[in-house]
Amino acid sequence: MTEIFFYHLTRQPLDRALPALLEKCLERKWRVVVQASSAERVSALDDTLWTSSDESFLAHSADPDGQDEPIWLTTTEGNPNGAAVRVLVDGAEPPPDLEAYQRALILFDGHDPDALDAARAQWKALKAAGHDCAYWKQADDGRWTKAG
Repeated sequence: MTEIFFYHLTRQPLDRALPALLEKCLERKWRVVVQASSAERVSALDDTLWTSSDESFLAHSADPDGQDEPIWLTTTEGNPNGAAVRVLVDGAEPPPDLEAYQRALILFDGHDPDALDAARAQWKALKAAGHDCAYWKQADDGRWTKAG
């Protein structure tokens, strides 16, 4: 069964938290698909990943033929780069073949009541489907701590 990690963003916005999580995945040699709920968010994430750090570069693509890149940005359910990790942002719904992934990360804005409600609904549905879900929150120093 796929491990599902919920990340409750309270200290950093998505555009700051996501690059650090992607770097951790790449350190483990995992390819990643990042699924957003809109083309506008994919475009914004594309820009963010180009400029997130002066010290490193996160190789990625938002091109429909993103199979050569370790990170692929999309609004669709596809997995052209053979990713082991699926990241869902902005309430994007998990694909039906979520079991094909080693891990899924669901990032949600802790300051948005609608995002909180959507994350709760996803948690319940994924738990009911038999997935092992864990909840991560940011400590005061910005580090992630497992809370459940």
